[in-house]
Amino acid sequence: MNRIAEFEKVSFEQFKEAWLKSFPDTVDVKAVYDGIKLPKRATSGSAGYDFYAPENITIEQGKSLLVSTGIRARIDDGWVLSIFPRSGLGFKHRIQLDNTVGIIDSDYYNSSNEGHIMIKLSCDAHDDGHTVTVNCGDGFAQGIFMPFGITVSDSADGVRDGGFGSTTE
Repeated sequence: MNRIAEFEKVSFEQFKEAWLKSFPDTVDVKAVYDGIKLPKRATSGSAGYDFYAPENITIEQGKSLLVSTGIRARIDDGWVLSIFPRSGLGFKHRIQLDNTVGIIDSDYYNSSNEGHIMIKLSCDAHDDGHTVTVNCGDGFAQGIFMPFGITVSDSADGVRDGGFGSTTE
C-alpha cells in the first residue's frame, strides 16, 4: 500500500475560532480540542478513514450543522481526500454532506486556515421531528484517499489561500 498522507490536528487557536461559530455555548473548548481523535480505518480492508465527532452533535430534520473537525491532512501531490457521510448515518437518518462530497486537495494543507477540514451535514429524513445525535468520539464521516490525473495541456499555476471557493476566479 502507498503511504501518501498524514492526519494532524490544527492549532488550538484555529480550532477554537471555527468551533465557536457553530457551538458558541461551549464552556471548555480546550477540553473538546484535547479530545479530538485523528481519523483512522476500522479494519485492514476499510477504504475510509473515520472522522470522529469532537463533541456530541445533534442534527434536526431539515437543518444543517457545520462540524469543525480540528483535523488537517498532509497529502502527497497526485492525491485527493474525498469526504463522505458514514454509510449508516446516511441509510438510517438520511444524513448527507451539504456539498455532496467534500474534496480536500493537497494544497489545502498550507492555506490560511491551516487546512482545517470542516464538514457540513444535513438531515434529510422524511419523518417530521426526526433528529439524530452522534455521540462524542463516534464516527460521523469518512475520508477516502484517491489518486487523480491531469490533462496533457494543464497549466494551472494558482495558489490556494482558503477553503470553500477559494480557487474561484
